[in-house]
Amino acid sequence: MSSSLAVSTNLNLQAHPVDEVGIRERVARLATRSIKKASKVEGLKLALSMVDLTTLEGADTPGKVRQLCTKAIHLHSGRKDLPMVAAVCVYPTMVRIAREALQGTPIQVAAVATAFPSGMNPLAVKLEDTRYAVAEGAHEIDMVISRGDFLRGDYGRVANEIEQVKEACGKAHLKVILETGELGTLDRVRLASDIAMQSGADFIKTSTGKIQPAATPEVVLVMLQAISDFYRKTGKRIGMKPAGGIANAKAALNLLIMVREVLGPAWLTPSLFRIGASKLPNDMLMQLEKERTGVYQGLDYFSND
Repeated sequence: MSSSLAVSTNLNLQAHPVDEVGIRERVARLATRSIKKASKVEGLKLALSMVDLTTLEGADTPGKVRQLCTKAIHLHSGRKDLPMVAAVCVYPTMVRIAREALQGTPIQVAAVATAFPSGMNPLAVKLEDTRYAVAEGAHEIDMVISRGDFLRGDYGRVANEIEQVKEACGKAHLKVILETGELGTLDRVRLASDIAMQSGADFIKTSTGKIQPAATPEVVLVMLQAISDFYRKTGKRIGMKPAGGIANAKAALNLLIMVREVLGPAWLTPSLFRIGASKLPNDMLMQLEKERTGVYQGLDYFSND
């Protein structure tokens, strides 16, 4: 372990080796759980309420962001019983547009920051990026850790960076993205989760959505276990956000099963669990219409924007 741990006075890491065989077996068992019709409908509605509806493309325009916000508010014009999503996630330059479009709704505006998705800028630039997003009106900041620093064992530098970004967030909540597809092993995923939580993360998040593999069930389970251990030790509830490659209703329901199994029903709320997605809501809407009418609608029946 690097001597740079001294950079962060709050960092107190302990080894938590991951039983990869046990993780795979538990994931397989949880995947066999079935949900009956009434519970499935409620589960899909709950999952919809937890979505961070996301657009993070270089081609994003104010018009595209406004259209996404309209979809966030009105997922299905014919279904008044459906919840709004939890948040819309955009680049910092689009925060003001999203904030204005969502005014008067409970939907939060999340902004990626800290040189998303690479995290390769100097700390001063990352902090300015964060302050800018908050000043524009972001309620939540999704930051990326410096994977290069982490992979060379400079854990103190990673922790210090998270602490400073947390301070720059002010009242905004901080989600710390581990980019698990670049960490290589489940042991590293667990270690990065522990560092993020000790350093002030309000949520830990799997991925940017730009790297594969992203939110695999095994990674999600390891991060949920880390949150559980942290809660038992500190009494503090940390949120979780899987993101990247979650595109169908079955995967979303499986995530809810995992959360309930590992963390309990207290975490089944948008304040503690989010799903980062762009295409997922359409598949969940298709499944909800099937449960209501008995007939599948095509995906093109719903808005793609």
